[in-house]
Amino acid sequence: MAAQERTVPDMRGVRYGEVLALFLRESGLEAEVYGTQLLNDCPQDLWETLDAGVIAKEMDAVMVKLNGPRYWTLDALGAKVAVIEPVFRDFNGITMRRIATVAIGDPSSVGPYREMKVNRGAVFFFDAGTRVYELVNPDGLAYIMQAYCIGVDPELTEDSLATLGDRLSMPEGWSYRTRILEEEIVVDTTATIATVLQDELENSYTLPY
Repeated sequence: MAAQERTVPDMRGVRYGEVLALFLRESGLEAEVYGTQLLNDCPQDLWETLDAGVIAKEMDAVMVKLNGPRYWTLDALGAKVAVIEPVFRDFNGITMRRIATVAIGDPSSVGPYREMKVNRGAVFFFDAGTRVYELVNPDGLAYIMQAYCIGVDPELTEDSLATLGDRLSMPEGWSYRTRILEEEIVVDTTATIATVLQDELENSYTLPY
C-alpha cells in the first residue's frame, strides 16, 4: 500500500460529535454516521438540545444514538475516500455530514469490548513521540484509542486517560495500557473496512491494521 499523506494536521484534542441513525436494510441493521468532523466543534449548547427520539422520527430510523461529544486522540488525518454519498443535515443548528456506515448485524452483539465493522474510508496518523492509549485483548491484539468521549463522563480529559484502566470493567484477559510511540502509526482504512470497539465510557478504539 502506498504511503499516505497528511492533509489535516494538529487534530489531537479537536472536538466533534456524531449522530448514529439505525436503519433496517435488506442486509440487516445498519447505522449511518453523521459527524461534525472538519465542519464545526459541536457546540455544547446546541448539542444539549438534540433529542434522539425526535431525530429518529424525522429520519424514519429505527433508533438514533447521540455519540459524543468526543475529542480526537490522534495527531493528523489523511485524505478521506467517499464511501457513502456525503449528505449534509442540520441537527438543531449543528451541521453534520454523513461520513460512514456501520454494519450492526445482531443487535444483541453490540456493546463494550465488542468489535464493529465501519466503512469510513479514512486515514489516521499517530505521531512518534506522542502518547497513545490502548486496549489489548486476550490474543494480544492492541486497539488504539482514536477519540475519548465526554458523553458518559463529562469530566474526562486526555490527562485522565493515564489512569483510565483503573476505572474500566474489562472482560477477563483484557488489559489497558498507555505508552509513548517510538514510531509513527498510520491506520489506513481507505481500501478496507475498519475494525473498531468502545469501552463502557464510550471511548473509541481502532485496530491499527
